[in-house]
Amino acid sequence: MTAVDSPTTRPQAAGGVTVQKPAAQRPSRRRRHDALVPWLLTLPTLLVLALLLGRPLYRMIVLSFQNMRLRELLTGVAPPWVGFEQYQKALTDSTFWGVVGRTAAFTVVSVTVSVLAGLAVALLMRRVHRRVRLAMMIAMMFVWALPQLVAAQAFVWLTDSDFGVLNYLIDKIPGVDYANHSWFVNPWQGWTLITVLVVWAGIPFLAISLSAGLTQVPKELLEAATVDGATAWQALGNITLPILKPLLTIVTTLSVIWNFGLFTQVWVFRSGHPEPYFQTLATYSYTQAFGQSRYSYGSAIAVITVLLMLGVMVFYIRQMFKIGEVD
Repeated sequence: MTAVDSPTTRPQAAGGVTVQKPAAQRPSRRRRHDALVPWLLTLPTLLVLALLLGRPLYRMIVLSFQNMRLRELLTGVAPPWVGFEQYQKALTDSTFWGVVGRTAAFTVVSVTVSVLAGLAVALLMRRVHRRVRLAMMIAMMFVWALPQLVAAQAFVWLTDSDFGVLNYLIDKIPGVDYANHSWFVNPWQGWTLITVLVVWAGIPFLAISLSAGLTQVPKELLEAATVDGATAWQALGNITLPILKPLLTIVTTLSVIWNFGLFTQVWVFRSGHPEPYFQTLATYSYTQAFGQSRYSYGSAIAVITVLLMLGVMVFYIRQMFKIGEVD
């Protein structure tokens, strides 16, 4: 008669003595190993970022606790330490909070429109002929490769009050007079143009990424839903979007990070002198530091901006690790 060994015991070769060994020991080691793999893979990137950005970030943080003025900059005298005075000045300034609210509102609107437009283009790309899809991808790659400065300057020419093509075309509409119309006299019109430029530049990345994600949606599920009488909107909401959710989270978070740091488009549209109602956190920090020689105050605003974006980056990294664990 033979005895069946339990999962937690294993007989030794000598003497028939059995030794207890926890069954969960090996899976526990594997889990620890799997938890370390993402950090090991990201370590080279973190080291490169630390080498490139470590000293500038350190100098910016130190400067935010000082009172650097033009006199100290020209004479080389060490600026006096003022502690948290610059941060207190920023956090109690209504103008600063107005800039924060404006930046946040722009980010929410631009990211929402960009993601929805990118998803719509991605869905369209899955339905058109292969050659048309290839042409769309090539065109979007050209848009994506275009530097922000060049794209912003092109939009400036298109919307110029005297020679802009946009004013010329709108002026051709019967009953509409848009000759010599300035789009930036009205803040709403100005922000609409800036948002259109940012959305136009962001659609290629979103559309191409989401189009690649749509290839992971099983056609059998969509066909079965159609046979069961589901509409296109029901199939999108119950099948496509749940499968795309991890990818949508990643591209949306990246769009928030990029749009929250808006600088080039505003700076080019306003020729380097943005009005108060066109200031974002990035332009406001730069204007305070180099436009008004309040270097420490501008550094404090930049540090606050980095901290706000850091929260979004932490969320993004956590989502990346979660997706890696699921895979």
